[in-house]
Amino acid sequence: MNATGSTDVFVDHRNLLFTVAYEMLGSAADAEDVLQETWLRWVEVDRSQVRDERAYLVRIAARLALNRMRTNARRRESYVGPWLPEPLLTAPDVAEDVELADSVSLAMLTLFETLGPTERAVFVLREVFDFGYDEIAAAVDKSPAAVRQIAHRARGHVAERRPRVEATRSEREHVMATFLAAVATGDIQSLMDVLAPDVVLVTDGGGVKKAALRPILGREKVVRFLDAVAEGLEAVADVVVVNGAPALRIVLDGELDTIASMVVENGLVTGLYVVRNPAKLARLDAVVTLTR
Repeated sequence: MNATGSTDVFVDHRNLLFTVAYEMLGSAADAEDVLQETWLRWVEVDRSQVRDERAYLVRIAARLALNRMRTNARRRESYVGPWLPEPLLTAPDVAEDVELADSVSLAMLTLFETLGPTERAVFVLREVFDFGYDEIAAAVDKSPAAVRQIAHRARGHVAERRPRVEATRSEREHVMATFLAAVATGDIQSLMDVLAPDVVLVTDGGGVKKAALRPILGREKVVRFLDAVAEGLEAVADVVVVNGAPALRIVLDGELDTIASMVVENGLVTGLYVVRNPAKLARLDAVVTLTR
């Protein structure tokens, strides 16, 4: 067995494997664990028997991620408040790949949480990474016919819940700049003007930071909550690219406190995803490379 050759192949596909695991799990920490386990299994493989190294590695990673998804589902029953995905600083090329940027957005990863583990695995592998039904079947231990049915069901589920109108990058940037200015100046009216009447705010403090225990629906209630949380705080805010889209970064006393990502439709914010759990902000000191 050529360990050097195995290492080279793994390194060549590492970013892909991380992206697959992250999209399935919504957690960079869990995705890194899956990568480690994938590597340990890969070095034991007789590569002379492997026809397609990329597909084989993805199959290992997908199986491991699927097992972890099932374990995580039980753990999250005791999570305090809403659970949101772990945000990542991403390189500009992610935003340029529209399909990839859409699939790793915090809104889409949160939507993925409403799928069952197998449905999520099938959807990610088929719709995002364009793997064939036979390859996916081997990864999830189902027949190709069953995978087709699961994919059809998952596509319908996601289509019903995703944003009705996709905002352009320039629209998102404009709304983000307006939102940032309103927050910085405390201009409540400007903040109201950029929020849709039926905006939904979801906050994740992990039981450590102040956050709403349930989603907040409606412009007036959202503004009241944001105003109450910000009262008396001296914060510095700027815009960064998180999960392929502009997001608001808020720093308190020199430490990262909050990442806020938005869903924009027809020039208004319809969804606001706010991550304050410190454990989920620990990796935001370096840009992560995601790829298909």
